[in-house]
Amino acid sequence: MASRTSVSERRQLPSLAARQALFAELQPVKLTNCEFARYGEGHDGGYLACRNLLTQVRGAYSYGISGYDGWGCEVSTQLKVPVHQYDCFDTRQPSCPGGEPIFHPECVGPAPNTDGEGRVFDSIQNQIEKNGDADKHIIMKMDVEGAEWDSMLKTPGAVLEKIDQLIMELHGVDKNIERSREVVLKLKEFFHVAHLHINNYSCQWGLQPFGGWAYEVTLVSKRLATADPTAKVQLPNPLDTPNNPRIPDCQAPPALLR
Repeated sequence: MASRTSVSERRQLPSLAARQALFAELQPVKLTNCEFARYGEGHDGGYLACRNLLTQVRGAYSYGISGYDGWGCEVSTQLKVPVHQYDCFDTRQPSCPGGEPIFHPECVGPAPNTDGEGRVFDSIQNQIEKNGDADKHIIMKMDVEGAEWDSMLKTPGAVLEKIDQLIMELHGVDKNIERSREVVLKLKEFFHVAHLHINNYSCQWGLQPFGGWAYEVTLVSKRLATADPTAKVQLPNPLDTPNNPRIPDCQAPPALLR
């Protein structure tokens, strides 16, 4: 007689399948013309990008900085471009000697809005246009605690087409996971997934195949990158470090990676 599946197991099966589907879409592809470099802090706040594919970039956007922005400052200093920094929850403006930081006490969202506490939100498209960057190639970093999903879902393809590299910390693998997959599929129309790294501040058992509920993804424009889907990707990358070096890491098991 076939064994019966418990009620709790039946409830978890759709969620597991959804997590597996999202995880599969986030698997990096080997880029044959990408030279990875790390920008930003040595641990939390540092991200990988293809250094040699940044030559056309004329502006940088850093969303969610919490009073510090080593990533934005390093990108601005090295590329000699302005970095637009956005945060409406923490309006401390970080210093950046040698760079060109432009701080906006504003957050990103799907549409213009002011919340009940007076915090201002606007869309990616509007913010880029207000800064006069609509026709410029840009690099963007976003860590906005879940606001990334609706913000990206509402961003037109013409705006995404101008982003040379997009580095995001994505949040959540259970809530609205179908929306998450919809967003990732939309982004993959314009970008190759070049890198995936689990934030070990978010390590949690029971989210398999994810090791945690927050994960950093580097996306590179298909205009620039050459992909070899048959080649293996090394994860973790040698440039990766734990976001928190004082606690165990929780990258996905190697067997689950391409």
